[in-house]
Amino acid sequence: MLQKKNYKFWFCTGSQDLYGEECLNKVADHSRRIVEELNKCGILPYEVIWKPTLITNELIRRTFNEANLDETCAGVITWMHTFSPAKSWILGLQEFRKPLLHLHTQFNEELPYDSIDMDFMNENQSAHGDREYGHIVSRMRIERKVIVGHWSDPVVAGKIASWMRTAVGIVESSHIRVMRVADNMRNVAVTEGDKVEAQIKFGWEVDAYPVNEIAESVDAVSTADVNALVEEYYDKYEILLEGRDPEEFRKHVAVQAQIEIGFERFLEEKNYQAIVTHFGDLGALKQLPGLAIQRLMEKGYGFGAEGDWKVAAMVRLMKIMTSDIKDAKGTSMLEDYTYNLVKGKEGILQAHMLEICPSIADGPISIKCQPLSMGNREDPARLVFSSKEGHGIATSLIDLGNRFRLIINDVECKKVEKPMPNLPVASNFWTPEPDMYTGAEAWILAGGAHHTTFTYDLNAEQMGDWANAMGIEAVYIDKDTRIRDLKKDLILGEIFYR
Repeated sequence: MLQKKNYKFWFCTGSQDLYGEECLNKVADHSRRIVEELNKCGILPYEVIWKPTLITNELIRRTFNEANLDETCAGVITWMHTFSPAKSWILGLQEFRKPLLHLHTQFNEELPYDSIDMDFMNENQSAHGDREYGHIVSRMRIERKVIVGHWSDPVVAGKIASWMRTAVGIVESSHIRVMRVADNMRNVAVTEGDKVEAQIKFGWEVDAYPVNEIAESVDAVSTADVNALVEEYYDKYEILLEGRDPEEFRKHVAVQAQIEIGFERFLEEKNYQAIVTHFGDLGALKQLPGLAIQRLMEKGYGFGAEGDWKVAAMVRLMKIMTSDIKDAKGTSMLEDYTYNLVKGKEGILQAHMLEICPSIADGPISIKCQPLSMGNREDPARLVFSSKEGHGIATSLIDLGNRFRLIINDVECKKVEKPMPNLPVASNFWTPEPDMYTGAEAWILAGGAHHTTFTYDLNAEQMGDWANAMGIEAVYIDKDTRIRDLKKDLILGEIFYR
């Protein structure tokens, strides 16, 4: 379901005609070579497209509007090779509607000590031109990413690659449609939110459907299709009967197969990329969707439990941003459940009743079928596993009534000290930065939810850049967090973003 679009990024070089045609030819040659080398470096996830040098108001404006209209263009990279009078950029920047990167570089890496003269100085004055351009972008209060360094440096290419994924997230955000099956969990505050404001800010469409309408799609799935998917399950996963009758166990698994097929067909037919369910309103469904939802998330759909549409949209967004990352470790919805507070072993056990994405699994994935006290339905089948070790980020998008805030916490995922044989769900275990106690206090002070969108494959900077592009507050909780400073930041956020 999650298909990588053929996005491209335009490379636009600024200059002017003060130094004549020979200079402009060198500018064009230099920018072409930079684009060629960036595309050959093997680091960028998307292709860079060279554009002719921009030297006039009219050409800049036309180029930026062409970028707006090109559906394959996910953003523009700008670089001032020589001095480019910034007033020429005003109209183009005013009308530009896509992610913007200012690459502050220069063609030569080292000063040509033996040959440098004023001709060279005039032709190669990015240190001058980029400051002129940067000034007007700042004066116009336009959000952009600034990357500084020589274009041949793999570190610089890595930063460009990182920004590209954020840019795709910004562009794709307006294509996310969330289907709410039933409503939010009663009396729960954090799963609520202003869906109209979310569409204004993020472009998300959030619509509700009666549960029995999607249940009809589930009932329409043929027995042959269900049996074929069950066979796939039995080939792919370990089957943990745990004393249950094999035939009866298989029937429970078949219910989830039918839900997976029915849900996916309904989502595709209605053009939705994310879904929420609620155990309190299951209508004609025989089981709370468990294994089915886990499989849909692994395919790239977003999901939020108990009607949490913000988490569902964020899971989808981060799945898009991490698509095709080599050796990706996974992205999933998670929930803070319970603590280990033994000194030196502190951490938070993450899980949910059923619906954790197997993309984050480490080692074997098993199917279990266990009773569930919530939902008042038959025992649901679910995928059970433990998660990978390593660094990740947990994010929480919250509605503060007058605005949204994105909270981003760096976390370190670990293996639990001992087996948990009686826990019939997938789980993760992490310690938040800077430590368990400061991290948890900071999260609570910032208003973070108990549902999170978690990934191993993005970093706080990328998600903060996304928040900035959306015009919302980003709160970082990391190794440098101090509660006194965090409180000041939260106060400033209240003033700035209200």
